[in-house]
Amino acid sequence: MFVLTEQSSVANHFIAELRDVRIQKDPLRFRRNLERLGEILAYEISKTLTYSKTEVQTPLGTSKTFLMAQQPVLAAVLRASLPFHQGFLNAFDGAQNAFIGAYRGLHAEGEEFTVELEYISCPDLTGKTLIIVDPMLATGKSLETSYRSLIRYGIPARTHIAAAIAAPEGIKYLQDRMPECRLWVGDIDERLNHNYYIIPGLGDAGDLAFGEKL
Repeated sequence: MFVLTEQSSVANHFIAELRDVRIQKDPLRFRRNLERLGEILAYEISKTLTYSKTEVQTPLGTSKTFLMAQQPVLAAVLRASLPFHQGFLNAFDGAQNAFIGAYRGLHAEGEEFTVELEYISCPDLTGKTLIIVDPMLATGKSLETSYRSLIRYGIPARTHIAAAIAAPEGIKYLQDRMPECRLWVGDIDERLNHNYYIIPGLGDAGDLAFGEKL
């Protein structure tokens, strides 16, 4: 597992602003900070991909370099993932994309919940690198449901899961049930509360990015 904040960098500023209740009042800045964090995590994941030696023609000659042998497939869990996903797409600008509508089903306060899946759009994943992006890794149930649904479209060669903020409970849940997937997180928080929200977290990422829902 990779944790971005284990080494101090400018990413700390983006995460701090995502959490800050004063700055959260500006949805545009909130979305942009998620996007920038996505760009940084995409760069870190890019170091693990396969590259091929090639030559690039310049006006004065040729330059030897290494380019990605294959672009990954980026999967966004709607709706909160959209700005985070855009950050990854800024880095992997030739990537194919998948979209999943997964959310917590209705449940009483403090009770267990099931994950509802209403929409999925996905290319063939066979033998490809899959990157699933979701800003909040709380219980891990939505990400597991998303992953199990995606692999109906082919088994990837490798799968990465990226989150801005993660709870220890969600990390353990995914590591136990999906050991074949590598986790990449911006920061790890203390715990989940009785309603399964991350503490201290940052609130509802979808509402902060796009406005409150009914």
